[in-house]
This record gives sequence, C-alpha cells and structure tokens, in this order.
Amino acid sequence: MKFLIANWKMAPETPKQAISLAKATSTIARTSKKHVQMIVCASYVHLSTLRNTTKTLALGAQDVASTTTIASTGKVSAPMLKGLGVTYCIVGHSETRANGDTNEVVKEKINRLLESKLTPILCVGEKERDEHGWYLSTIKDQIESAFFGIAKPSLKRFVIAYEPVWAIGAQATREATPTECQEMILFIRKIIADLYDEKVAKTIPVLYGGSVGEENARAFVTDGDASGLLVGRVSLDPKRFAKIAQRIVQQ
Repeated sequence: MKFLIANWKMAPETPKQAISLAKATSTIARTSKKHVQMIVCASYVHLSTLRNTTKTLALGAQDVASTTTIASTGKVSAPMLKGLGVTYCIVGHSETRANGDTNEVVKEKINRLLESKLTPILCVGEKERDEHGWYLSTIKDQIESAFFGIAKPSLKRFVIAYEPVWAIGAQATREATPTECQEMILFIRKIIADLYDEKVAKTIPVLYGGSVGEENARAFVTDGDASGLLVGRVSLDPKRFAKIAQRIVQQ
C-alpha cells in the first residue's frame, strides 16, 4: 500500500470549491483504494466542511499548535483536530520551518499529536546541498530531535516525507532525481535503525515530496523507493492528481 497525500495549502477559497475538489479527489481514491491510501490535508477552515464528504479519503491538517495552552490566539490544538475527524497532520513542512518552526517546536507538535492519537506526517529536508555532504547532518538532526523520547509502539503512527527544499517551488535550483531520493530514504531509514532497530526502520513509510508531477511520480516510487508521495499544487488539479494516482497503481 502506497500513500498519496494532497496538501491543498491555502486553497480553495470557498467551502463550495473545497467540497467540489474533495468529491473529485474522493472519486480518484475509490479507483485506487486497493493500492493507495489517499489523504487530503486541508486548511483549518475547510476541515469541518470536508468531514462528511471524504468517506473514501483520510482527512489531514496542515499544521497543529505546539501547545494546549488556551491563551494561544489563532492556534488550533490537536484535540480540536481530532474532534473534526482529522487522523493525520503535517508537521515540520519546509514552509512552516521557514516561518520559524525549529526542531524543538516540531518535536512539541509531534508530542501533541501523539497525545491525541493522531498520525504526524513529519517533513524533513535540506535547504541546499554541499559537496562535502554536510547537508546530511541537517536531516539527521531533524529526525533525531523529532523521535527523541518516542517509545517504539508509537512509531506505527508515523509517516515521514522527504522534501528537498532546494528542489521545490519557484526558487528551485533544479529537480531532484529518483536516485537522490533513494539515497536519502536509505539514509533516513539508517538513522531510524540506529535509534531503534532495522525492523522499525523498514516499516515506517517514507514518502517523497519535492515538486511531484504526473511525469515523475512513478519514478520516485519505483526507482526512488518512496512509500508514496506528498503532493502540493498539483493536488488542486483533479485531472493531474488522478494521473499521479494511476502512475502509483501501475508501478
């Protein structure tokens, strides 16, 4: 079973548009449900609207508060998300890290999610690559911080998404290759094996999430050994998103 996660970011603009997109995505999920676990991570404002329109989908949030303190204006807590039917939540996304989330903050968010029995989708990735391989220490620090103090039984509720920041969006220097994806996934699993054991390292899904489209989706899953994909902007286009799902099924 592969994972296909749609990160809708700050879209769509209206509840009506969100319902329409959810129904289209739900149709895609039905056609590939034997092979793909599909998750829609929507904006907070759409979660309650989507709760009853995503029966073939798992519902996810795009972030969570690192605290349960009531005096946290504008924040949304893990228990609130659980009450809305959310089962997954993205943490440590490159955009939230760029806005100030440190490894310590990401760790606290993971703790809050696990307390509410929600599944963290932990994003890790380096901003740039250097010829000496120092970027590997960035990934290592992100993972070791996130997993610090986490008991082995809780690991069955984890998903990791590798997103090379240098390969994402308008500022991308170039696209990452499936070979680079494979190398990083092996490295991520090695870190987890060192923290726990090889069996655990092999069972945690590690996805790829760097500017994925229908043209390269299959390669990242087959040649790149990704357990699935975290898709951003393309997930807002049902026709293109359906093609990505088809590529995963065909692999």
